[in-house]
Amino acid sequence: MTHSDILAPTAPTLTDAIASACSDVRTRAVDRLARAHDASHYVLTPQAVAIPRDAAEVSRVMAAARGQGNPVTFRSGGTSLSGQAGTAGILVDTRRHFRRITVEDDGLMVRAEPGATVRSVNARLARFGRKLGPDPASEIACTIGGVVANNSSGMSCGTHANSYRTLASAILVLPSGTVIDTGSADAAAMLREREPALHDGLLRLRDRIRTDPESVATLRRLHAIKNTMGYGLNAFLDHDEPLRILEHLVIGSEGTLAFVAEARFSTVPVLPHVATGLLIFSDLAEATASLRTLVDAGFATIELMDAASLRVAQQDPEAPEVLRDLEVDLHAALLVEFQCETAEELAERRARAPGIFAGLPLSAPGSLTDDATIRQRLWHIRKGLFTAVAGARPSGTTALLEDIAVPVDVLGATCAGLIELFERHGYGDGVIFGHAKDGNIHFLITERFDDPRSLIRYEAFTEEMVDLVLAAGGTLKAEHGTGRIMAPFVRRQYGDELYSVMWEVKRLVDPGLQLNPGVLLTDDPAAHTRNLKIAPTVEKEVDRCVECGYCEPACPSRDLTFTPRERIVVRRELQAARDRGDNALARELEKDYEYDGVETCAVDGMCQTACPVLINTGDLVRRLRAETAAGPVKAGGKTVAKHWDAVTRAGAIALDAADILPTALPALATKLGRAALGTDVVPLYTDDLPAGGKRRPTLTAANPEAIYFSSCTTTMFGPVGDDGVAESFLRLAERAGVTLSTPDDLPSLCCGTPWKSKGLTGGYEAMKAKVTASLLRATEGGRLPVVCDASSCTEGLDILLKAAGEHGIHVIDAVAFVAERILPHLPAGTLLPSVTLHPTCSSARLGIDSALHQVAAATAETVTVPDDWGCCAFAGDRGMLHPELTASATAGEADDVRALDSTHHASLNRTCEIGMARATGKPYRHILQLLDETLG
Repeated sequence: MTHSDILAPTAPTLTDAIASACSDVRTRAVDRLARAHDASHYVLTPQAVAIPRDAAEVSRVMAAARGQGNPVTFRSGGTSLSGQAGTAGILVDTRRHFRRITVEDDGLMVRAEPGATVRSVNARLARFGRKLGPDPASEIACTIGGVVANNSSGMSCGTHANSYRTLASAILVLPSGTVIDTGSADAAAMLREREPALHDGLLRLRDRIRTDPESVATLRRLHAIKNTMGYGLNAFLDHDEPLRILEHLVIGSEGTLAFVAEARFSTVPVLPHVATGLLIFSDLAEATASLRTLVDAGFATIELMDAASLRVAQQDPEAPEVLRDLEVDLHAALLVEFQCETAEELAERRARAPGIFAGLPLSAPGSLTDDATIRQRLWHIRKGLFTAVAGARPSGTTALLEDIAVPVDVLGATCAGLIELFERHGYGDGVIFGHAKDGNIHFLITERFDDPRSLIRYEAFTEEMVDLVLAAGGTLKAEHGTGRIMAPFVRRQYGDELYSVMWEVKRLVDPGLQLNPGVLLTDDPAAHTRNLKIAPTVEKEVDRCVECGYCEPACPSRDLTFTPRERIVVRRELQAARDRGDNALARELEKDYEYDGVETCAVDGMCQTACPVLINTGDLVRRLRAETAAGPVKAGGKTVAKHWDAVTRAGAIALDAADILPTALPALATKLGRAALGTDVVPLYTDDLPAGGKRRPTLTAANPEAIYFSSCTTTMFGPVGDDGVAESFLRLAERAGVTLSTPDDLPSLCCGTPWKSKGLTGGYEAMKAKVTASLLRATEGGRLPVVCDASSCTEGLDILLKAAGEHGIHVIDAVAFVAERILPHLPAGTLLPSVTLHPTCSSARLGIDSALHQVAAATAETVTVPDDWGCCAFAGDRGMLHPELTASATAGEADDVRALDSTHHASLNRTCEIGMARATGKPYRHILQLLDETLG
């Protein structure tokens, strides 16, 4: 479907058929365009998006689409780089309802559904000292569905622990509708009985390959290195039974053969003793020439970065000193790491390292570190390299990332050949990095696909690149899958005979060629240059985005409306519609974007913590709110800021009154107000809201150690129990002999977040001026720290002061202050049996979660954070404006909380406590209240 057809209504017969098969089907233009984009440089707009709840619905969707002659494509994380996750047919979202993870046999095995991310699976395995074999750099966002579909490998797993080698069984939904659990005892018989043609055809192809020496030799050679090009025909050599052959053909098949409803993996041990180093060489040739020595030395990972990569990496705020201080010329680097089972083994290898490094042509002294912070920074640089490089590209260009593999002994020559191609075709921004130990490198170029001359250049470059890699005995796709980008070159890599076998596999399993047509196999020699993304210039957050999807698992609205990536790509589509004069589409997108893109964004900034190019989509949404806020609302924002003490007390009195009245009366009043003024202006009253709180007290001390800035949320919302966090914090400080004072006008002050999050710039500026002047007086010009007792307010206050240019005033959260200054001076209390914590998005961004755990450990015998922890999306008042947002954001965590069944529940932000109490039915309190309680 072309973009000019977006508003054309989906055929009623198709809509009816899919809707009868699936409980959730989206056909709005905004939904289809939001999901038309993945991490690749292709874009196809689906006719409809189906969001099935289980494998049975997937099967029905496939049958309904088949009846209408429509292709089906499965999409989960959308991190694939080769165009596997797009379609002009029916797109099946397998992320939303397929996230179940079950650990078995003390972590030796794990079952996971296709929507579970690699990181979430590994988080559950970590307590058993195990992890998945595949370790892709995109593990924060890539899902099990993609791991199987692309035969993922990664940094250290090579080919010995990739998806192909570690998959134990899978539940497959075949195009015919047959569902087979390959791990069940009767699976082989079921395949033979229900799919006789497929069963016998696989036997026939097995014998055809095995009796052809040339085919056997080609497959052995190409699968000795990382290879995700075409179907994994090595399955016919490695397995005898049709069931196992089919199971392993599905691995790497990119959704063209079956839907994988569940995958069961054998796990690998986490090697806990590690040491990492960045080795700097004068050029790429010297780096690649040193590979054999480093491989023989036992390094588990050896990651290559060329000079262009190093220049980009130097700009990262987390770049280590050895990299920041380097004057990069032609340099290259190898990121190396020992991974050992015991401390003794690591010590032995580290002792040998200086001698090994002394024999290498290093341009700077080589060293290894086991410091967790430095290691994290080194790996952050490497794992975020693609998106960091791509994010620095010129506006209007598209990033293309290719990955190839060649035998290690020709890697250096291949890299040199690629650099020559970059120069010959004018790709001065070409970058090379990757898994050097495996002869697997990635290279990135940027291109403008709205310029016909650029497209011709890209086609010529691709042809020469293909020749270069195949001449080196390599494979054109090592990890990222064939997709659309290399489908036209499968025949050239494998030859006519094996290419013919691949087509027979496709027709055997999917006779109607329904699943993901155009991906992995194609007869169109120009398929790789069709449906290419054209990126219009929009705005700074949008222009930097590479649509990688790393942000999506962290987004609280991901299961309700849009993810950050979707907010950005719809902005691109809106601009593109305007540019081509498609006013009808532009109007429709603008209308639907208001709720999906703006109103239901929590602006919590968690997307920035996951984004390799540090985009905070909340900044974009705040700006859009500022642009669309009505004049009276903006004026009211200023007035509210000037009279904040009275406003907060009025809010508390209103909640007190509502707490006394029957629930129906205040609920009706707020509903009428929302009908008159809008659902994004008037909060909705619900009976789970607390009564109002108390006016914040002011304190005066002769020689205070810190200035206490209690959050105004404690005035608006009353505590659980008699006392709130302010009373508890002050008692804790008194016990430790810490003297505190407050600003003399504290009740009228606020961190500014209520105005900033709504885009009310006038009100924010007014509050910023008031707070800055007050704190400059109270802190004696910044001599004293400011302690705040709500993590979101701590962050907001810090942002406000920096925006005002007051970088000298140090703001610290009360939990961090207690952990550092008060806790060491407190007597031992009576520990509570157990506490479940809800860290907040602000505590994560502030980096104080370790302090939260430290305080919690002094509070309870058992401290737990739910596996499905995430931002609660209450976001000040957003949970009252749009309670459906908080309900969606907390659903997974709430299930975990109920299963844990701790005696106590805590957070460090009042509105988050309200949101979690609403979600779980458990009373959440500030962790400092619980600590105070243990002391009697």
